[in-house]
Amino acid sequence: MPEGYLPIFIFLICAILFPLVLLAIFRYLRPSLPIPVKLEAYECGIRAASNARGRYTVRFYIVAILFVVFDVETIFLFPWAVRFRQLAWFGVAEVAVFLSILIVGYIWAYKKGALEWV
Repeated sequence: MPEGYLPIFIFLICAILFPLVLLAIFRYLRPSLPIPVKLEAYECGIRAASNARGRYTVRFYIVAILFVVFDVETIFLFPWAVRFRQLAWFGVAEVAVFLSILIVGYIWAYKKGALEWV
């Protein structure tokens, strides 16, 4: 039984060694001249205005999470669309309940001020 896993282990070793060997080889082959201009952050040719590690407001993360939640929720409409004809009116009622819960959640988040940028 262990001999059946031999090709997998060989592939795993090759998958690990190949990038490591290439990185080691090209580390010594590439030209390296670390001058201050090369070490600066590049922002479309404009000097950086502030530190890149600045703080973001929590509202940015809340809006991002809400976007992901509502976006993922709408993905659940795809299986319904595939089986639309077979589900008939029962499927329409299910989607109506699903969308009403989604809309109530969106309205709740809006009234709580989670989508305000100011």
